[in-house]
Amino acid sequence: MGTAARSGKSDPFERARRKFLRKFPHGFRDETYLAWERDYKWEAHTEWVAALNENAFRKALRQGAYQDIAAKAVKIESGRSLLFSFEKMALRDAVRGEAGAKTFAEGLFAFLHGKKSLEQRFVDWAAAIESLPRKQTRVLTWPLLTVFGFIAQPDTHIFLKPNTTKEAARRLGLPFEYHPRPNWGTYQSYLALAETTRERIRDLKPRDMIDIQSFLWVQGSDEYR
Repeated sequence: MGTAARSGKSDPFERARRKFLRKFPHGFRDETYLAWERDYKWEAHTEWVAALNENAFRKALRQGAYQDIAAKAVKIESGRSLLFSFEKMALRDAVRGEAGAKTFAEGLFAFLHGKKSLEQRFVDWAAAIESLPRKQTRVLTWPLLTVFGFIAQPDTHIFLKPNTTKEAARRLGLPFEYHPRPNWGTYQSYLALAETTRERIRDLKPRDMIDIQSFLWVQGSDEYR
């Protein structure tokens, strides 16, 4: 075995780890990392748990409070720099009416808490988003489709920003079967990429998909070039 291989210099994950630790010397517990990458995402999750936990969500559905559910979900996301402004606007327009809010609320509950397989729940959720009323811009985008699962269940779901994720996968030498139209195959591939990343950086002790998504973001984003 050559010196480069023994030292890990040829390993893209070693390069990625060094890049991450140059920015955040204390890793996922670094104060700057918490301030720049984790805290605002975790705060969105804690707000979600307080306002739209499974029991509260189910009760609101039974009461037919679809617009209230949609308004709470939109408000929790809107204070964070996750979706693009055109996506935020498209979502607000789509759930403003009773029919759109009902489709959104029922579809999201089934995605998060339904009994079907994850694959079928994801497919159904994508269909629900695609069926929402559209005014100017499209509602079915990868960020919009994945943001609420990420906020609500960061142990399970991960947020997809396509360009940054594709670049991170390229730099890490990992397969990522991306297609611009939302589909289960791409999301499944992304989850596999996330799990491989978790395993390869387990020494940094990532807590959840927030840490995994943030690590990938650092690798692929122009912000950290």
